[in-house]
Amino acid sequence: MATAAIWPGSSSFSTYSASYVSGTETIPPTPFGFYDNDTQFQSDSNKVADFVARRLGYPLVDIELQDIDIWSCFEDAITEFSSQLFQGEINENLINLVGVATSSNDWSSLNNQVVTPNLNNIITITKQYGAEAGSGGALDYKKGAIAITSSQQRYNLKTLWADVSESGNRIEVKKVYNEAPPAIVRYFDPYAGTGTGLESLIEAFGFGNYSPGINFLLMPINYDILKMQAIEFNDQIRKSQYSFKMENNTLCIFPIPTYNQTLYFDYIVTKDRGTPVSPEHSGSVNLITNPSNVPYAIINYNTITSPWNKWIFDYTVALAKEQLGYIRGKYGNSIPIPGETTTLNAPDLLTDARTEKDKLITTLQGMLEKLGREKQIEKRANIEDNQQKILNNVPMVIYVK
Repeated sequence: MATAAIWPGSSSFSTYSASYVSGTETIPPTPFGFYDNDTQFQSDSNKVADFVARRLGYPLVDIELQDIDIWSCFEDAITEFSSQLFQGEINENLINLVGVATSSNDWSSLNNQVVTPNLNNIITITKQYGAEAGSGGALDYKKGAIAITSSQQRYNLKTLWADVSESGNRIEVKKVYNEAPPAIVRYFDPYAGTGTGLESLIEAFGFGNYSPGINFLLMPINYDILKMQAIEFNDQIRKSQYSFKMENNTLCIFPIPTYNQTLYFDYIVTKDRGTPVSPEHSGSVNLITNPSNVPYAIINYNTITSPWNKWIFDYTVALAKEQLGYIRGKYGNSIPIPGETTTLNAPDLLTDARTEKDKLITTLQGMLEKLGREKQIEKRANIEDNQQKILNNVPMVIYVK
């Protein structure tokens, strides 16, 4: 059985800042080198290595780890902290970031940026409801027209319009412009006369559409409203009301046309409603579209403050303990030594390491959640409520002049 390398008692990261030489093999000091050039990381690496070794029992027992093993765990712990931190930021800010183009901004990452909450994507979502009413959204409202023939009441829009103008795609009619002229332009309707007896005189001078009042006297506004209502009620009762009905693809219009004309309508192509790609961003590049491409970079270790360093150190110990457990597990439960055998604790190390890792992750996530925007606003509201309760108990002074 090969002799396991043990912790020599000290390390010097700066000696191997470029590479770690083991025999003829050149090995980087950490697997990814995320923080190798950070002077604070270089300084803390040696302290963390000593801290981990002592937590694992050195110098009372041999530790089958080398400095590069502990440095690797240290790098992994910082990266895990960075990942948990930025996952919380992404979870909180993704709705404010989706659709933002990173290439056109003066920042390459969001690490040191303050993300301002905005309503852009919320409004984009709500616009889809307005799209059905023609007041917004991504649906493209189009206008169509068909020729109305005298005495023909029913018209197949699929044949007359969809097959011709939309390549056979199904359309959905949103509005049909089969409406009576406004009452104001029919002020001289014979069934709702003005009562002034001057219709023919004013029409002769071309003032037929003037309002209010054909005698050009200042009249109350209700005078004009009553006249227009009289005209509209006359149409509803004495005339065929303007209306329409859709039956599958067929448009049935009322009243039956008495002369040839052009009828206009608004419509959408139904397949456009299900288009998943936002037309505002179609074809764009370097957009934030999902949590995986939110531009957070590897954290700068030298910016991490003391309260969080403690978590990183403890997580490094848990990772090193797990790694040591795997190493000792390779040799079985016991190994012979002169005169007796010694029992290895690989199962205990692995169990403890996994428990500690889970506990540390849960603790960190809980802390980050408490520090999130939602919890902070809730906490601030509670503080203000409690302050108000305290102030309500302060006696009020009555001033008498």
